[in-house]
Amino acid sequence: MPMAPAYKRILLKVSGEALSGDQQFGIQPEFLDGVAQQIAGVAKTGVEIAIVTGGGNIFRGMAVAANGGDRVTADMMGTLGTVINALALAGALTNAGVKAKVFSATTMPSVADTYTARAAKAALEDGYVVVLGGGIGNPFFTTDTAAALRGIELQCDVVLKGTNVDGVYSADPKKDPNATRYDQISHDDVIKQNLRVMDTAAFALARDNNLPIIVYSLDDKEGLSGVLEGRVRSTRVGQPL
Repeated sequence: MPMAPAYKRILLKVSGEALSGDQQFGIQPEFLDGVAQQIAGVAKTGVEIAIVTGGGNIFRGMAVAANGGDRVTADMMGTLGTVINALALAGALTNAGVKAKVFSATTMPSVADTYTARAAKAALEDGYVVVLGGGIGNPFFTTDTAAALRGIELQCDVVLKGTNVDGVYSADPKKDPNATRYDQISHDDVIKQNLRVMDTAAFALARDNNLPIIVYSLDDKEGLSGVLEGRVRSTRVGQPL
């Protein structure tokens, strides 16, 4: 089945928890390699891919702040976890046969290129999968917000949120067996119902810039190509195609 032509350039948000697989902490190599193979397969079809990595499998700044720690320091510690995941994913992508380049919003030139939209766009146009760590480089913003912002800056057609559930539900499906999954829902309705698969700021930013978001399960056997081709259970936030 041919790739949907609407998606020439995509922004993929990969949560840190997803990269930990069935572990409580860190990166599960087999799962990391599987995600990289999915991404590489799509990249080889000519779709331009930017990726924002989360860091919850390494460090959670908000949890530290909730226990009395300084929020600014804790958030900046969390950004380091996102860079660790970005480096690991870029290495796995290289092993899967595609070019990958890591950018960090927090300046660390010995580790990654410093992010600018101009440089990241140039890398995408040169055939690199662009992996974006460091969030947006500021505390008090989640990597969900970073994904929405980078998707807008890089003129992506859609943001795909790969997570551990297969879409947006009316309630947490792990806690409420009667939760209903939406096939399609508007940004406004997600915000009004406080459906927290991504944070409110990310949905509001996407809404104000007409950027659709697709939420799906990262470990679905059909993979990323199945999501783009409509073969995977998911939720589209925004106007239907």
